[in-house]
Amino acid sequence: MHVHNYLYFCSKIHESMFNIRFKKYPFSCVLIAAIWYLSLFFKAPKTPLDNVLLIDKWVHVVMYGGTFTVLWIEYIRQHQQPDYRKLLIWAFIAPIVMSGIIELLQEYCTEKRNGDWFDLLANAIGVVLAAVIGLTVLCLHARRNRAS
Repeated sequence: MHVHNYLYFCSKIHESMFNIRFKKYPFSCVLIAAIWYLSLFFKAPKTPLDNVLLIDKWVHVVMYGGTFTVLWIEYIRQHQQPDYRKLLIWAFIAPIVMSGIIELLQEYCTEKRNGDWFDLLANAIGVVLAAVIGLTVLCLHARRNRAS
């Protein structure tokens, strides 16, 4: 009986944590889920843009840069005082680790996709650009709050 209560309690904690995260960061959650789906289950069709030099890497930079810029903005809107340690972990390190995991899964667990370390590099560049944008927005937001 105690194990059942413990499992129920753990499931409720997990459920409430997910709801809090999704409620605070809805756009980020949807975009991150889209990255996972597109990275593991979707094969991009051939287009005329395939002739653009490194177009797939540009797509990676924009996809990760856009997604994690949204995360920064949602974070800034939800928190009065930034926790830089959490930002470092969740808006910088975790996305790059996630990208590495996705590349490994593409290489070893899918038949339609191949892992590519240059994709990981492009994703990391996108995350760095998002951090630069996020820190800029954070500074502007803090300056505006001080002025008012």
